[in-house]
Amino acid sequence: MSSSTLLEEAERRLRTLSDERLRVVLDFLAYLEDRESSEATAELLAIPGFEEAFQRAVRQADAGEVVRWEEVRRDV
Repeated sequence: MSSSTLLEEAERRLRTLSDERLRVVLDFLAYLEDRESSEATAELLAIPGFEEAFQRAVRQADAGEVVRWEEVRRDV
């Protein structure tokens, strides 16, 4: 099933629920969203050297040591 079909089916079903049940669905969706975000973070942190490289990039950005993307993509 495609994403748009799944979303349409979910919306159809959501419209039939009571307010109380909708609150339960929202709580569950928030849980799933948080879980997916946590899994993605764990996956990134599992990459050797990622955390150090990320912290270095944050320090460089904070110090203004950045290159505008237009300069990097001059050919576009």
